[in-house]
Amino acid sequence: MSGFGQPPADRLIKLDEVMRRVGIGKTMIYRHIKLGRFPPPYKLSPFASRWSEREIEAWIAQVKGIG
Repeated sequence: MSGFGQPPADRLIKLDEVMRRVGIGKTMIYRHIKLGRFPPPYKLSPFASRWSEREIEAWIAQVKGIG
């Protein structure tokens, strides 16, 4: 929970939510990561990757030209 005047805490989100938010599929996301055009995931374990919600929101804002 964030205090008054503090930004909300960053969440780690799954690939399904990333795809829903950005409107592109898994293959395209990983292609953009390889090219340095999309935020890479954080590896929590060999079988679990999560993305920073703030980094995804910043990427969306950049694509829209507002960041």
